[in-house]
Amino acid sequence: MLDAVKRELAESADVEKAKFYPRFFQTQPGGYGEGDLFWGVTVPEQRRVARKYYRQLSLADLEQLLRDPIHECRFTALAMLVLKFERAKEEAERRAIAELYLANADYVNNWDLVDASADKILGAYIYDRDRSVLWELARSGHLWRQRIAVIATFYFIRQGDFADTLRLAEYLLDHEHDLIHKAVGWMLREVGKRDFQAEYDFLRQHYRTMPRIMLRYAIEKYEPHLRQEFLQGLI
Repeated sequence: MLDAVKRELAESADVEKAKFYPRFFQTQPGGYGEGDLFWGVTVPEQRRVARKYYRQLSLADLEQLLRDPIHECRFTALAMLVLKFERAKEEAERRAIAELYLANADYVNNWDLVDASADKILGAYIYDRDRSVLWELARSGHLWRQRIAVIATFYFIRQGDFADTLRLAEYLLDHEHDLIHKAVGWMLREVGKRDFQAEYDFLRQHYRTMPRIMLRYAIEKYEPHLRQEFLQGLI
């Protein structure tokens, strides 16, 4: 069945996208996606394949697919794991999926892979459990593990729980990579959509020292005059 999944993905490959994706995901030497390989399969097509096959593949199969060198195989594996997690009826299955996810975090190694899975698997699993794993990931010094920590809190945000997001945002204010700046800014913006004052208070305290792109992402939905006041240092 695993061969059928890979064959169907390969048959959906688009030559032009296969040329474009490596540039878009910066697979060049020194890029954040260095060495990654693409077939050129669109996300909707990957999700279609995931919906078609996720019931038929075991977690062992999905772990193998998640370790595949082809980016679309990893994305499709994560899409299937999300579907399995969301439909799991037994606590043991949810735990097994979350543990598999963490054990294979090295293969969740680009921003799209993180953003499609971290909140839906890890965030959902640890919401009412010990959340110390977030800090293990955040302190790892590993770009993708740190992004997983930040994006995992999106699940908490949707439940009206902002504390971990704000603590992680403060911890990562000095991070050197713009993909963390963007992730933190995005999550701050999501906090602000639900509680303007919570985000505003955080920004008022930190906006002068946070990376510019983080600030821009965080205030994207603010009224134009308020955005300008933050950008001009007038708050």
